[in-house]
Amino acid sequence: MLLHIERVLTEAQIARCRILLDEAKWVDGRETSGHLAARVKHNRQVDEGTPEAREMGNIIVSALERTPLFMAAALPLRVFPPLFNRYEPGMAFGNHVDNAIREVTGSGLRVRTDLSATLFLSAREEYDGGELVVDDTFGAHQVKLPAGDMILYPASSVHRVSPVTRGVRLASIFWVQSMVREDGERSLLFDLDMAIAQVSEAAPGNPGIVALTSCYHNLLRRWSDA
Repeated sequence: MLLHIERVLTEAQIARCRILLDEAKWVDGRETSGHLAARVKHNRQVDEGTPEAREMGNIIVSALERTPLFMAAALPLRVFPPLFNRYEPGMAFGNHVDNAIREVTGSGLRVRTDLSATLFLSAREEYDGGELVVDDTFGAHQVKLPAGDMILYPASSVHRVSPVTRGVRLASIFWVQSMVREDGERSLLFDLDMAIAQVSEAAPGNPGIVALTSCYHNLLRRWSDA
């Protein structure tokens, strides 16, 4: 499932993140990549241990908790602390797959990466190129979203970032360990959840809503790791 989630961040939150990004310490993006991904990665990344990274990460995680579409689609158990990257002209990230397990620096906590997310922090008109391209069985999907919007997709997908040819592309990336690890099962639960919401709006009080909700929670109970 490839899902565009609109307006995760408010304009004020985006503006605050942009100030922090201007003040942040930037390092070579390859520092947080696996051996193979590092060969095709060319970008800059905010140092994870800085106050700026922590503040921006807290802004994003708090915003996610208030985003019903994200909660319904991801069914999050853990969210890896958001990272922040920067692509300037000539920078790109070639084909790669995200590591299956990531360890939170300094904590010993491991997160299984069921879902990958990119939250855009630059407006689309600020740069050319820089599309996130996600491959699945239906082909290659190019993604370039407004600032504050996010794309959520299976971390098992081969993906890349096209070369930036003008301006600067700023974004946050992070991973989610879901309560339901299988993408097909998560997708079914999400579709059922959305259908329940539609029926509830169109026919409030319909007894079928209780039956559908029961099915949803029984499936979640069956498939959940939590």
